[in-house]
Amino acid sequence: MLRPLRPQVAGGIYHLASRGVRKLPIFTDAESRRRFLGLLGETIERYEWELHTWCLMTNHFHLLVTTVEPTVSEGMQYLNGCYGQWYDWRHGYEGHVFERRFWSKLVETDYHLFETARYIVLNPVRAGLCATAVDWNWSSYRKTMGMTAKGPELSTMLLYAFGRRIESAREHFAAFIRAAE
Repeated sequence: MLRPLRPQVAGGIYHLASRGVRKLPIFTDAESRRRFLGLLGETIERYEWELHTWCLMTNHFHLLVTTVEPTVSEGMQYLNGCYGQWYDWRHGYEGHVFERRFWSKLVETDYHLFETARYIVLNPVRAGLCATAVDWNWSSYRKTMGMTAKGPELSTMLLYAFGRRIESAREHFAAFIRAAE
């Protein structure tokens, strides 16, 4: 039976996620996370995505992106395919790294956009891996807050929805995140 086509919209904002097969880890150390982030940077450049926020957990990841062109499937195939090949090579494995095809949800309102961004950066807090969003090195939160330059390039669209000046936008975004920690 054929799977239904995934909605793909030029200029669409998507919450994307993939999880390891059988819920196994896909990130085993800092090197695997850095490799993935490098591939994510290549993907956003290659497919002209705007990356708003991201979080790498142990057995899955979350992305919040805008696609300039309707390239969600192509971009995720590239990202997961390249990372899966590298992961198998590195560990001497064969077969699938990711469970099923990737998950996606089209974000259609500002409320949904803000709640999705908050959900993504608070994922490790809610999983009990850290006390606050700022404590997790493997999400975009620290870069959004100007605490690091590491990681793929981020769009400023989400941040500037919280204020016109970078300092006030960061303060309001941080307060928004802290309110749900």
